[in-house]
Amino acid sequence: MGNVPVLSLAAVKMTAVDDLSDSTEVVEMEDVSSQFFVEKHSWDGLREIIHGSRKYSGMIINKAPHDFQFVQKHDDSGPHSHRLYYLGMPYGSRENSLLYSEIPKKIRKEALLVLSWKQMLDHFQATPHHGVYSREEELLRERKRLGVFGITSYDYHEQSGLFLFQASNSLFYCHDGGHNGFIAAPMKPVEIKTQCSGIRMDPKICPGDPNFIAFINNNDLWVTNIESGGERRLTFCHKGLNNVKDDPKSAGVATFVIQEEFDRFTGYWWCPAVSEGADGGKTLQLLYEEVDESEVEIIHVPSPALEERKADVYRYPRTGSKNPQISLKLAEIQTDEDGETKELVLPFKTLFPGVEYITRAGWTKDGKYAWAVFLDRSQQKLQLVLLPPALFLPVGVEDPQWEEHVAAMPEGVQPFVIYEEVTDIWINVHDIFYPFVQTSNDEISFLWVNESKTGFCHLYKITSLLQPGCQQWTKDYTPSDGENDFKCSVKEEVTLTSGEWEVLARHGSSLVYFQGTKDTPLEHHLYVVSYDSPGDIVRLTKPGFSHSCSVSQNFDMFISHYSNVSTPPFVHVYKLVGSDSDPLHKEPEFWASMMEAAGCPADYVPPEIFSFPAKSGFDLYGMLYKPHNLKPGKKHPAILFVYGGPQVQLVNNSYKGVKYLRLNTLASLGYAVVVIDGRGSCQRGLKFEGALKNKMGQVEIEDQVEGLQYVADKYKFIDLSRVAIHGWSYGGFLSLMGLIHRPNVFKVAVAGAPVTVWMAYDTGYTERYMDVPENNLQGYEAGSVALHVDKLPNEPNRLLILHGFLDENVHFFHTNFLVSQLIRAGKPYQLQIYPNERHSIRCPESGEHYEIMLLYFLQQNL
Repeated sequence: MGNVPVLSLAAVKMTAVDDLSDSTEVVEMEDVSSQFFVEKHSWDGLREIIHGSRKYSGMIINKAPHDFQFVQKHDDSGPHSHRLYYLGMPYGSRENSLLYSEIPKKIRKEALLVLSWKQMLDHFQATPHHGVYSREEELLRERKRLGVFGITSYDYHEQSGLFLFQASNSLFYCHDGGHNGFIAAPMKPVEIKTQCSGIRMDPKICPGDPNFIAFINNNDLWVTNIESGGERRLTFCHKGLNNVKDDPKSAGVATFVIQEEFDRFTGYWWCPAVSEGADGGKTLQLLYEEVDESEVEIIHVPSPALEERKADVYRYPRTGSKNPQISLKLAEIQTDEDGETKELVLPFKTLFPGVEYITRAGWTKDGKYAWAVFLDRSQQKLQLVLLPPALFLPVGVEDPQWEEHVAAMPEGVQPFVIYEEVTDIWINVHDIFYPFVQTSNDEISFLWVNESKTGFCHLYKITSLLQPGCQQWTKDYTPSDGENDFKCSVKEEVTLTSGEWEVLARHGSSLVYFQGTKDTPLEHHLYVVSYDSPGDIVRLTKPGFSHSCSVSQNFDMFISHYSNVSTPPFVHVYKLVGSDSDPLHKEPEFWASMMEAAGCPADYVPPEIFSFPAKSGFDLYGMLYKPHNLKPGKKHPAILFVYGGPQVQLVNNSYKGVKYLRLNTLASLGYAVVVIDGRGSCQRGLKFEGALKNKMGQVEIEDQVEGLQYVADKYKFIDLSRVAIHGWSYGGFLSLMGLIHRPNVFKVAVAGAPVTVWMAYDTGYTERYMDVPENNLQGYEAGSVALHVDKLPNEPNRLLILHGFLDENVHFFHTNFLVSQLIRAGKPYQLQIYPNERHSIRCPESGEHYEIMLLYFLQQNL
């Protein structure tokens, strides 16, 4: 793993924390006559079993339509009210395509209308030849956890009807007619030609002039005019050198940590407004992030081209080390001239001295302000900032003293910190910021979600005064005072939702449509609330299912993708009907189906969801897959399937037959499978998730073992002397922690891609939960499994480790270091490497091998 200091990690003083191993209870061996033994299959026999289950999952996995775009017909002619665009995988296809359906104005209520999926594109091959993606695309797919081939995203410009998408390692566009009337499809997309070398990434249409398209090439920002074919490079950060060390800058690109840990996948944003000059030319603007990674550590990860014996080189900020230097800049394009780049009037760090991460950014609808969400390094302080474009000055002018720069600023041109959040736990970044059109130059109102205030994510309508404390900054501003100079007063903060539940997503209008967990943390529903009567919250989706919804732009329709543990997903269209005088209480009426639920596998038995009051004071939720061949009086071996870390919820009322089909397969063979969402998992509020603060790996196993004991006591068929713990990533880490701290509870552990030493994981994730190492050395030591191998059992066949050799997230270094410690301690282990896999197993053959390996190891050793 490159230059991670192995010796210093190995030499860290081991101060064992024994909180989890204080328990002295010994699990009594069950009487053999009462034990159920899983039938042992040959490797080929298990392969046949896995073939069968994967054949089913291949039928329905990723088949559901997604990324919906409602477009209302521009006149009343014709039988259809909307055209619906989306991505999906048509029957018989193996790749995602751009599709559309027509939604009729009238339906026959006695009949189920199933909308036909129509191809937008004519005989178009979207997947690169042999499915080989460029390195940039492959890494983006890894960050986004994309498993499908074909078109995975698209940009759409409604007024012109322009579609833009990436496919076959190139960029393409097509038109649907827009406001001039829809044209018939399918159509041939046009490839956007280029003189660029390398792959063009992250293409976006200029909202003010759809002839202009921006994209990233070789870590710089470019723009092309699809009408004229003219192409311009806007930024010149990247030198194009082969040596990563000598070429550390980029423009408009989200770095690894920003993508992986903050879910921001772009680094530039078009301004929606266009200004026109007297000569008829237009001025277009892009806000972008410039990044300098010169001080970020370089690591080496094996290249997929193993036969060439090369290594891929990455910048990877290990916890406690330097993050990239960041700044926001402006690119300005005159449509009839070359563009120019502009910098902030003062250096970014001078204006915003405590900011470490730009987590979100964009523009207000009128283009009057750019906005950004900033976080400090500890991720305990958030600032929401408005930036007037006039705050940026042209680059390359003769540089006077900063006092002259600032003095030249027009009155009222300064940053505005319109909202601030502070917490002693951490701030979970979200996408819910909706600025309303300004009715006064002195204030701005916006919709926001705050979790820090009550410990649960809730919606607030906030009005902030655009009058920061630094009134005279153009005359006597001192940069060293920058921490609070630009903070504005909050005039009003209206609570729109409240309670011990979470708001998850938002769809705005005079009413606020949002997804949340108001009814139960196990189900996501679509709700609506009024700004005027915030206490009255109406649920629009039916209970007993978990829903993911998309609402039309004029809020008259929505689509729900929904399922429960017993029922595979439906995708249905609903129309909101009722009086316009009482829009809050419009009723959802089923309108049409886009996809009906597929049949379950013949051997599928849904898991039972249960809850129990834990010693921690929280009610915990779990799922149990009962063995399919339960015999009275027989005790079955059990698998505790675990993730257990932040930002993930495994237990909810949605269909588990796609992603977790192997759990049903295990149950069909005679295992009991238990899943517990303990403290640290999401959707239960900040206090519940924040139980991990500074002590990852120290509280989760308590909840897992308590849940296991609860299930064994309640159901009586679990053999507590034969329990395996298995998980991937954070679940792999906890599988190792389980065997280290509770070897008397877990007979075997199967750990996939585990973090084994937190000192070697990235800044954004690790420091959010664990602080920097120098402030929490005890927590880092206690939570690093590689430093506690002496507690692992000495018996063979109790530990299996699996890891992708090319993993650029949890680097193979973690397993390498663990294995070296195991050998040093003389401990037995088994290791399965997947030479061509990264953090996620993508190759079907690798996925099949992993599942067979899991079943074989369990049947032989449990």
